[in-house]
Amino acid sequence: MEVVLTEERINNLKIGDRIRLLRMNQKRTLQEIADASELSRSMISKIENNKAVPSVAALVKVAQALGTSISNLLEHDAFLNAIFTTRQKAEENLTSTDKGYLIFPFASEYHEKKMQPFLFVARKGEVRQHEVSHEGEEFIYIISGQMKMQVGEVDYLLKAGDSLYFNSSQKHGIMPVSTEVVYLDIFV
Repeated sequence: MEVVLTEERINNLKIGDRIRLLRMNQKRTLQEIADASELSRSMISKIENNKAVPSVAALVKVAQALGTSISNLLEHDAFLNAIFTTRQKAEENLTSTDKGYLIFPFASEYHEKKMQPFLFVARKGEVRQHEVSHEGEEFIYIISGQMKMQVGEVDYLLKAGDSLYFNSSQKHGIMPVSTEVVYLDIFV
């Protein structure tokens, strides 16, 4: 049986509850976690029922047995299965970068995510000419405005509704064409 977590339920969880939920979602028995963590089945049961507070050493072993980290067991937010962000929150929390554009990182509180989405706002005359490269892949989707995107030796003109997916180890950079361009940039 998969356990459905709501934010209200998550905020009331104790560490034993988190361990039990992870174990149940992985469809594993108390004995399997006990064997993998080199703790007794009785001790795992006591921890899960919040009748025993595990030592740091025991917590490390349990976290490893469950394929997670201690911080994920200790932090409430690590168990969030969805992060909702309003447009207003994103726009109010844009941060200036040294390249001259504004960014907002979506779902920054979501631990161990496999991608990092950003909202970018770039204004003509404020963005400095630049080229960057880094490991991974990138996906850009233009929400409004227009920009020139250089990837390697190729220039692309991107307009609202256009997208670009590329290997980000290639040198790349943007330059607004319209007064302002707003786009989603996802790093993987």
